[in-house]
Amino acid sequence: MKLSDEVIGHIAKQLQMAILTGTDIVDNLRLISLHESAGKIYLHPDYAANAAELENRMVETAKVLSEVQDKKNE
Repeated sequence: MKLSDEVIGHIAKQLQMAILTGTDIVDNLRLISLHESAGKIYLHPDYAANAAELENRMVETAKVLSEVQDKKNE
């Protein structure tokens, strides 16, 4: 079996997020839920949806914090 491009991309995102947040990549990787189909490994649909939601919330939080910091610097 091979990893799908979806899984490889997700692992890359997890590594980037671990670097940005200072968290341990191993903990993030342990949470990944996968399934097999046609000889490839994919993200489980429920996991993929939850991961996307968490990423969106993180981006929104970063935007708000950036705006707050910008106002403080004015």
